[in-house]
Amino acid sequence: MRKNITYFFSILMTLFALQSCSTDDIRNIAGPSGGTTNPNPPLSTEVNPIDINTDGFDFLEKMEGQWVGTNRVIADDYEWFTFDYRANSPSSVHGIFDGGSMGNLLTTFFVTDFKGKRTIMARNGGVLSGIYRISYFVMDEIEENENGKYFRFVDAKGGANTMFMELRFKQDSLYFNAYTSRLGLQAPASRHMTFKGKRNDIELAQTAAQEVGFPQNVPAWDFSEGFMEDYLYVNPGDTEAKSASFLAQSETNDVYNLSFESGDPWRFDQQPHLGVLNVDIERNEMIQDKNLIVMLSKEPLVDEYGYFVSNLDAFNSILQISDLSSGESEYLYTYQHPGNYNVCVVADMNGDGFITQGDYTHPNQTVTITPEGQHEISITNITVEN
Repeated sequence: MRKNITYFFSILMTLFALQSCSTDDIRNIAGPSGGTTNPNPPLSTEVNPIDINTDGFDFLEKMEGQWVGTNRVIADDYEWFTFDYRANSPSSVHGIFDGGSMGNLLTTFFVTDFKGKRTIMARNGGVLSGIYRISYFVMDEIEENENGKYFRFVDAKGGANTMFMELRFKQDSLYFNAYTSRLGLQAPASRHMTFKGKRNDIELAQTAAQEVGFPQNVPAWDFSEGFMEDYLYVNPGDTEAKSASFLAQSETNDVYNLSFESGDPWRFDQQPHLGVLNVDIERNEMIQDKNLIVMLSKEPLVDEYGYFVSNLDAFNSILQISDLSSGESEYLYTYQHPGNYNVCVVADMNGDGFITQGDYTHPNQTVTITPEGQHEISITNITVEN
């Protein structure tokens, strides 16, 4: 009877997308239905921060929560996608997507002083195939009307012409677009990502807010003096930086060393409250050469015997979903929120990238991540065929 969950997870992915956001075509949230900013050229290179003592401080609380929806990255559509944003200090909210072998993507929104104003900035980037990039954005536009509240963040050096992101909140919905120009090489910026989702869970964010005394209108990091120009990344052939970005490269996704090498002013080791989890996986003969799907979730995805639960809400509680190549037996999760997690590793037996009949997993295991803690969990019994 357990094997009747054939393709259950694949079906869930579609159901999540349908219930998590509207089915209308992906649209530009900066148009008439959203904010007023026109993302098409010409775009400004000026950077004029919003003073959050007047308006905009409410952004931090609006960003809290686990968001579930769809995501279009360039021309690829992901029918299920999640961002988990929680406070990690009295004046910052942080979220990360950890894709596994390929790398990760994070954004931290935080209070700071910049260009003589108390404002909110964003620290965005991560590590991808050995390339570490962190870019800084600053809030420069707000609009509120019957379509909700709209916020724009632009590259803190090159303005919207180089990069920008825009977010619109309407009730429990989030619309999140990102635009890039490859750090100024292909200016003006063009659309890179479009996320549309609903707030699926607020409990985890509320717990984190209580733990760190969030929200407070105090700087999480001091950028009142701006950036040290000598550390900013300069494109080949240019004489000065076009973006508030910091880059470094190595053969591995070594976030620790790359964080230092890049000159990033707010390094990985300086991020407050977040923990690290290393997942160590024992490969048996049946799964030796198979790709693995690693999931961290709020609710258990498998029962005590290792069979998937038939519970839509459980799968919707996935906080991280990562793919590991056939050559990997461990993975390091960085920038992780403290809390209790269910850990599920699935051996993708047919290599289709989904959880389907015949895939192997294991009985549910749990782990607790503590603030700034270093943790490890071992998965040694991936022997249950679903």
